[in-house]
Amino acid sequence: MAGMRRIHALNFVRTMTVTTVFFLAPLHFMELGFDGLAIGLIVSLYAAAPLVFSFPTGWINDRLSMKKVILGALLLISALFVLGGFVRGVPGMAALFLLIGVANNALNVSINSLFYKDGSEANPNKKYGIYIFWISLGPPAGLFFGGLLTRSTGFRTLLLVFAVMTALSSLLMRGFDHERFAAVSIRDYKFSVFNRKTLVFSILLFVLALHWGTEGTVYGPFLRARFGLSDSGIALYMAGAYLALALAAFLVSRLKYDPVVNGRLFLLGMTLSGLGLVLMTRGDVRLSFLFRFMHEGGDGLMGAFAVLYISRLFEKKTIGGSAGILTALQTSGHMAGSLAFSWLGFRSGLHVPMVVAGLILIANAAFSLVALPRD
Repeated sequence: MAGMRRIHALNFVRTMTVTTVFFLAPLHFMELGFDGLAIGLIVSLYAAAPLVFSFPTGWINDRLSMKKVILGALLLISALFVLGGFVRGVPGMAALFLLIGVANNALNVSINSLFYKDGSEANPNKKYGIYIFWISLGPPAGLFFGGLLTRSTGFRTLLLVFAVMTALSSLLMRGFDHERFAAVSIRDYKFSVFNRKTLVFSILLFVLALHWGTEGTVYGPFLRARFGLSDSGIALYMAGAYLALALAAFLVSRLKYDPVVNGRLFLLGMTLSGLGLVLMTRGDVRLSFLFRFMHEGGDGLMGAFAVLYISRLFEKKTIGGSAGILTALQTSGHMAGSLAFSWLGFRSGLHVPMVVAGLILIANAAFSLVALPRD
């Protein structure tokens, strides 16, 4: 349990830093003179990394100690944050964000594998609700802190401070040398992944991930253009709304495991997420924030139950690589959404991607009636 508490702390720090940079970077890109296509390209390259690296990382996690993978990823992200403060061109920034995506994916898949394989908590709702709670608590803390820091000292200072925090978080990995698991053949994944239940669920995850493409491309610029918010105002808006995600995940952790109730809450979460995304484009900033809060709450329900469903789809010995494949599929949705919504937003209006992505989520909620695993 002490080891899992350190994993929660590591998740808090990594999402605090990486997610904050991801959300605030488009505002920095606009200040550098990047257009919508360039921003979409950079964000899609960040999102594309897991397409190639998720399964190999998960396969390594199923066979070897995960400590070195996690340590290497943390130190690489720290170094890339430092470099990011001095890069000003589109090609350099695209390469930088691709590498951040690779490192963050290795970190994400490895920490997930470590947590999936832990059996210290008998109630799946509590286990994965608390897990997503700590993941979700990092971004509002980072956005609140980042908004104040960028307002007073600039985006470069934010990157340098986060670089130090990320490097120091590697100290949390002390004592994980014993985390080794049985060797797994590539063929073991065939029956784990390529079956109807998993394939249908993977389609649902792909479509769900499309709306993530709005967050690193048009979300911040929309808030600036629609409501005239400053960078710090945008960060506070995002941070406050993101708290709903953490609160929803915590709510899941307080519930007893019940497949029927879980399925209904997942459906409710996706519906609320879609409606909130559509309606946040209406009214003044207070009404918009209320609907964004609703959207994030829906995302919190979806996030907690998604990892719970993944944990029950696969055996422990193959869950690293198998979950890595699902991560790659989600990433392809994220990448497609980034390219499409960035182009659409800067061409047709920054509110349009929010509306389209929200309607897609609502349609996906109907699909979840047949796509969710039943046990």
